[in-house]
Amino acid sequence: MAASSVKRPAAGAAKGGDMRTVTLPVTGMSCAACQGHVERALRGTTGVREANVNLLTNSARVSFDAALASPETLISSVREAGYDAAMPAESGAAAEDQPGNEGNLRTKAILTLAAGAIVMALANAPQWLGSGQVPNRAWEWLMLAITLPGMIWGGGIVYRQAWSAAIHRGTNMNTLVALGTGAAFVYSLAATVAPGAFLRHGLRPDVYYDAVLLIIGFLLLGRWLDARAKRRTLDALHEFMRLQPQQARVLRGGQELDMPLAEVVGGDVVILRPGERVPVDGVVIAGVSSIDESLITGESVPVVRQAGDRVIGGSLNFEGALEYRATSVGADSVLGQMMRLVEEAQGSRAPMQQLADRVSAVFVPTVLGLALLTFALWIAFGGGAGRAFAVSVAVLVIACPCAMGLAVPAALTVAIGRGAQLGVLFKGGESLERVARIDMVVFDKTGTLTEGKPVVTAVHPAPGYREDDVLTLAAALEQRSEHPLARAIVRAAEERGLLAPAAESVRAIPGKGIQGVVEGHSVAAGNEALLRETGVAPGGTGEPQPGTTRMFVTRDGALVGTIEARDTLRASAGEAIAGLRRLGIRTAMLTGDTAATAHAIAQAAGIDEVWAGLLPEQKLDKIRELQSQGRRVAMAGDGINDAAAISQADAGLAMGTGADLAREAGDAILLHGEPRQMLEAVLLARRALRTMRQNLGWAFGYNLLGIPIAAGVLYPAFGILLNPAIASAAMALSSVSVLANSLRLRRFAPS
Repeated sequence: MAASSVKRPAAGAAKGGDMRTVTLPVTGMSCAACQGHVERALRGTTGVREANVNLLTNSARVSFDAALASPETLISSVREAGYDAAMPAESGAAAEDQPGNEGNLRTKAILTLAAGAIVMALANAPQWLGSGQVPNRAWEWLMLAITLPGMIWGGGIVYRQAWSAAIHRGTNMNTLVALGTGAAFVYSLAATVAPGAFLRHGLRPDVYYDAVLLIIGFLLLGRWLDARAKRRTLDALHEFMRLQPQQARVLRGGQELDMPLAEVVGGDVVILRPGERVPVDGVVIAGVSSIDESLITGESVPVVRQAGDRVIGGSLNFEGALEYRATSVGADSVLGQMMRLVEEAQGSRAPMQQLADRVSAVFVPTVLGLALLTFALWIAFGGGAGRAFAVSVAVLVIACPCAMGLAVPAALTVAIGRGAQLGVLFKGGESLERVARIDMVVFDKTGTLTEGKPVVTAVHPAPGYREDDVLTLAAALEQRSEHPLARAIVRAAEERGLLAPAAESVRAIPGKGIQGVVEGHSVAAGNEALLRETGVAPGGTGEPQPGTTRMFVTRDGALVGTIEARDTLRASAGEAIAGLRRLGIRTAMLTGDTAATAHAIAQAAGIDEVWAGLLPEQKLDKIRELQSQGRRVAMAGDGINDAAAISQADAGLAMGTGADLAREAGDAILLHGEPRQMLEAVLLARRALRTMRQNLGWAFGYNLLGIPIAAGVLYPAFGILLNPAIASAAMALSSVSVLANSLRLRRFAPS
């Protein structure tokens, strides 16, 4: 892929105006055509920059300029299109075909199908009992008496939604079913009331009451199964929601008070007892315990937490009691950020959805035209009006835009939810596709392939200085830095009992080191690039040990000494690299460290290529160079120093530590920060992409085969015609099949 394929900023990042984003629950949608109508209505609203409607979650995520539009305006646009919407806080009210009303749908489906079966039995009763016992018209009137209330009660929502679409000059799945069943009912009613008129015109007064009820019943059955499957696809998000306790035990005024989570503020001291879930993020101030953070970080082994350690809201406390100070609450907590990221990602749209959208936009009108053409052809070729009518109804009800509308978002939603359970947060559908298509992964070294916890192994003072002098000067600067090597130096100084003086005018130089003023002297600590920049000769301290990182310390333009530190390779690095190689993915390392250290780590991990001694801008240039060679590159790094390279890459994999997740530049956040999660992300993304293709193939293939068969293409050769009720059952099962295939992703396990 060419280097020009830089990812665009989010819609909300546009310049000018007060851009906001809101997710509105939308009711009344039943198929991809409905989704398209709502999207067009929202995108046509003044001030709206982008609108994505998700048929699976029945929601619309809209980015808009608050100076030109408001949530109320957006809701009005949805209603003018023939659907309904509400503010997020009002989302408890849902239409009866939403996942939350499975019981109502199940009851209606079962009773309507039972009524259809009874009517079918009544239609055959004259043959079973003999036509002389009860007049045929009496049976027909009894069938009408059962069918009419069944249509109104069971199919009422179908007709209401079809009528709403019609008065707004639109069509959808309900249009096809309403026309099919409505025409069948009117034809049957006329045949019941005035059979003589049919006979005078050479037509058989057949009735299709059973087909009307069975079509509606199978449609409701499909919607119920859809609702169940949709609920299961969203289970991962619901599981995160259930992790958040509703109350916290807070120490205020010397008393322990149980209070709602919304009343907890940063700085409160929270009391946590054994067996309880952590209510909010914080830092432990007293106590020791083991915490299970598996559902947050993906790490299955409980971790020990004691004074000074961080705890994450939603994790489970085991045997010890803790007191900790709340730091992040509500939407700013790790769990809140994860929930928001997963919800936004599940509401996003994958590029593969575009094909389904284009087809869905013209699908229903095309099917209506095909039904009319089918009727005309059967009449023209002498098939008879009754048979032509039945075949046309079958064409109307077998067509299923639902499957096309659910094919991609169903797989995407399940995959993103499963990824979150594994500790891999995808940013959305486009991000998932990017990760699936990569053929090369480029790694940063420190904190990505290595533990990011280097230990000082040696200090080499220049002539006239002591080891403590070197460490003290370096620690004075590095206590202001969060770099892993800086923390190692500060820790080494503390272990020796050294008191580092305060530094002033401290300035970090990306990719080189840090400078400042210590006790009136100009002090610098960094790599050879920093020495060259300041004009200091690097010699006089000997050669570094293989596999160590060396830092030079200078004062007033003279070398004070060097500090060597060694970082350890992460345990899962070799396994991850080998797994990526099995997938045909090449690996490389970009690092600012020395070539000797970089090659030692790369050799231990099994990495193919190494580029060392690079500044951040040189890492960016190397990514562009690889892209210009046709590589689809993923960059894995900490998301801060490597943000530019991660953003430039075709797919960015950001190592997340559970803090400030939303700042990451990547397409996926690896919560536990283990290299094996990169392999898991690629495997899951590829499996999800394959599932999307299977779903689209099934959805398109079903309609390409089903509609001609319903139209009677097999009748001349094999005498096969589809009963409208059977066509309805096939229609209902098509979307259920797509959802069932997507749900297989819930069982995804990296292998």
